[in-house]
Amino acid sequence: MAELKTDTLAFGTLAFDALVFDVLGTLVDEPAGLRAGIRALDPSLDGPGTERLLLLWQEHIEREQRRILDGDRPYVPSDALDREAAGRVAVAAGVDDPGAVETLARSARRLPPWPDTVAGLARLAEHFPLVGLSNASRTALLELNAHAGLRWHQALSAEDARAYKPNPAVYRLAVTVAGQPPERLLMVAAHAWDLRGAQALGLRTAYVARPVGDPPTASDRFDLYAEDLTDLAGQLGLSRLSGRRGS
Repeated sequence: MAELKTDTLAFGTLAFDALVFDVLGTLVDEPAGLRAGIRALDPSLDGPGTERLLLLWQEHIEREQRRILDGDRPYVPSDALDREAAGRVAVAAGVDDPGAVETLARSARRLPPWPDTVAGLARLAEHFPLVGLSNASRTALLELNAHAGLRWHQALSAEDARAYKPNPAVYRLAVTVAGQPPERLLMVAAHAWDLRGAQALGLRTAYVARPVGDPPTASDRFDLYAEDLTDLAGQLGLSRLSGRRGS
């Protein structure tokens, strides 16, 4: 197996030894995958009906993750929350087939990548260790990676911390695995709340714009702002780094 050639990326006064990526929403289009699952559950749904059920799913996940973060509910992995959300959606759609509910729950693992994701990760992986850091469970993350064709050097699940981002314990997983101080890691996400959580532990941050993301506020100060992974790679100077390679 060829040895990974890594660079310490110098950007202004900053230097990065590894890139840490959020997955849901940042690298895969989560709403698109869930919409597909909801339409399969009830093909008669029109657009507004599908969006209403999608919102029901999203509100359940957000509410229950918040309860876990606040200590109002013991930790359960994302699989359990997905099944709960699927059950609520099925009831609202008038579907009582347990098999159909399970199929809907698994749609959370079949999410399409954004058009720039696969090529962008491959380009970045030529130069730096890439770490996926997701709220998805270990099993869900495995299937997500396989379905979307995501390339990692290591993928970490919040399940290992028995918490959800933005709990600091989740970001600490990446710091521990990288074996570097937090400030040597660049956290990449389409969600400002996720980047704020990483900042609180000392990681550097890069915001990537996505239609389903959480945009920065006027008070946010992230290290990089990119339109997509192609733009991010360009800002990180990878064209220059590629040209420096001999063989």
